[in-house]
Amino acid sequence: MSGASFDNSGVDKDRRRLLTAGASVVGAVGVAATAVPFISSMQPSEKAKTAGAPVEFNISKIEPGRKVTVKWRGMPVWIVRRTPEMLEQLPSLDQKLQDPASENIEQQPDYAQNAHRAIDSEYLIMVGLCTHLGCSPTYRPEQAPADLGAEWIGGFFCPCHGSRFDLAGRVYAGEPAPSNMPIPPHKYLSESIVLIGEDEETA
Repeated sequence: MSGASFDNSGVDKDRRRLLTAGASVVGAVGVAATAVPFISSMQPSEKAKTAGAPVEFNISKIEPGRKVTVKWRGMPVWIVRRTPEMLEQLPSLDQKLQDPASENIEQQPDYAQNAHRAIDSEYLIMVGLCTHLGCSPTYRPEQAPADLGAEWIGGFFCPCHGSRFDLAGRVYAGEPAPSNMPIPPHKYLSESIVLIGEDEETA
């Protein structure tokens, strides 16, 4: 169709400019509307923000000899209320442990580098993960069970590779686990309320 021509004389130029401007505005609004949820999705969610936040827990209702689990940073934190008998037996294991004095300071805050590895000796507050490959040991407070032997006086046993820990989370010598189980930062807000994930140094 060579020689064809188009006559633009009847086109309303003002209307064209108005339609073009309107389309641009609608397009910009559409892009903005799409970008807002996209940018929002890049922000950490409230759940993610609170995942690393300190956790308060009331320890007053834990029965002697029992263990409860609290979640902090996606990890299990165990709180064990040890009986006087459990505490009395701890020193008898020192010769069988890899690090009885908890000299590996990376495994606990300064205030937990003691015989009980605790602020309050009655309550053990510890991350419930084996230091070998991160399995979660089982709490075995009973004495002399058939599968752990006559010398077992209570503690934690990792079923993955057999590592054994006493009731202060200290690893027995010669086990696959290279170090004691870690103590998280924590502090007491009152006699019954503990804050896990924050202490005087990290506050």
